Amino acid sequence: MMTDFDPANLVYLVVLGCAVMLWFLAANRHSMGRNLQQAAVWGLIFIGVIAAIGLWDDISRTVAPAQSVSRDGTRIELPRAPDGHYYLDAAVNDAPVRFVIDTGASDIVLSHRDAVNVGLQPEGLAFTGQANTANGLVRTAPVRLDSLTVGGITDRGLRAVVNEGDMAASLLGMRYLQRFTTVQITGGKLVLER
Repeated sequence: MMTDFDPANLVYLVVLGCAVMLWFLAANRHSMGRNLQQAAVWGLIFIGVIAAIGLWDDISRTVAPAQSVSRDGTRIELPRAPDGHYYLDAAVNDAPVRFVIDTGASDIVLSHRDAVNVGLQPEGLAFTGQANTANGLVRTAPVRLDSLTVGGITDRGLRAVVNEGDMAASLLGMRYLQRFTTVQITGGKLVLER
């Protein structure tokens, strides 16, 4: 993934490309017209590859299957992500939150960052609960969410917890999944139906 621009690498590639071009032109100076056509084709291929690498994140998001919700709001389909997990994009208290579906979690668990994003103030919460996680024992604070919306499906007054520990993403556990009559994995998708 190209996220940082490194001028030294660019200079190196330009110098290397110029050296290869000069060698190619010197070695084939007798058939210059045909060689210039071939060099132009290879140059365009090289530029195309660099553009594809630079735009890979945008391309993969466009091509990858996305979460879908049926028109009548009774079915949600979540594609399996490249990391093997299923992610659900929802609005909690009208703020966007990306959840990892976790059948091993009992509750809806908000990370510190997502709690702040949905309007909760973790500093003012009472961390009276505990959860046993893969990273050990962590403290949790019970909260009630005004709303959790996915497409046309809205649930109100949901119980959840805010995790005091460090979390990469919020979790959507069994307490939410039990609201669906069918939870099924089929064809690389997690399907939730009401």
